[in-house]
Amino acid sequence: MEQFNFNNELSGKIALVTGGTKGTGKAIAERLSQAGATVIITARNTPEATNEKLHFISADLSKAEGTQKVIDEVLSTYGRLDILVNNLGSSSTPAGGFSVLSDEDWESTLQANLLAPVRLDRGFLPQMIERKNGVIIHIASIQGKLPLYDSTLPYASAKAGLRNYSKSLSNEVSPKGVRVLTVSPGWINTTASKAFLDEIARNANSTVEEAQQSVMNALGGIPNGRPAEPEDVAELVGFLVSPRANYLTGTEYIIDGGTVPTI
Repeated sequence: MEQFNFNNELSGKIALVTGGTKGTGKAIAERLSQAGATVIITARNTPEATNEKLHFISADLSKAEGTQKVIDEVLSTYGRLDILVNNLGSSSTPAGGFSVLSDEDWESTLQANLLAPVRLDRGFLPQMIERKNGVIIHIASIQGKLPLYDSTLPYASAKAGLRNYSKSLSNEVSPKGVRVLTVSPGWINTTASKAFLDEIARNANSTVEEAQQSVMNALGGIPNGRPAEPEDVAELVGFLVSPRANYLTGTEYIIDGGTVPTI
C-alpha cells in the first residue's frame, strides 16, 4: 500500500491498538503511526515481523490481569493515552448451534470480545476525562446485527453487547470530552480468512475464487463484490480518531461492502 504522511495529524498522540500484531489490527496500528502517533500494540504472541515504530506489550487481554498489565505499563511508560482502539476479537467456538456450546465457550468469547474492552476503557478513561480529551474506538462486527447462529453465536452475541455498551458509554463520557465510536466490519480478507478459503476449496475440490463466492453467498451476498481489505478498515479508523472527525461520537460505522441488507 502506498505510504502517506496524512499531514502528521496525529503527531504527539499516544495510541493503543489491541490485537495489533496482525490482520486488521496491524493495518490500523500502521495507519495511525503513518499519521504521526506513537503507537502501542498488544497481543498474546510477539509479532512475526517487527516494526520499530510500534511498541509491543505481550498480554492476554481475555484475562483481567492481562488488561491491568497493559493499563499499568502504558500509563507508567507514556503518562497518558489519547487513542484507544479496542480491536481484539476472536471466535474459536465449534459449529453446530446452541446445543454444542459449553459455558466455557460462552465465557471465553465474552471475556475476549466484550469484557476486555470494558476493562481497558475503565482503566484509561479517568485520565482522558481529567484532560477532557480522548477517543475510544470499539471494533465490533456486522454479526452484532446479522448473526450466524450455526458457527459464531457467542461471538455475535458479544459484539451485539459491545455495540450497545459503546453507545451507552458515549452518552456518559462525550460531555466530558471523550469521543466513543463503533466500527463494525463485515468479512475482511485477512491471512486467517485466506487460509479458511484454501481449506474450503480443498474440501470442495473447487477454486479459491469459487470458495470465496460460496462464503459471500452464505452471507447473503456482498454488493461490492469482495471482502474488505484490512487497510479499508484502517483508513476509516484513521479518519475517526483524527481531529477532522471531532464532532463524531456515539455512532456506529458499518464497513461491509453493503452486506447488511437492511437500513
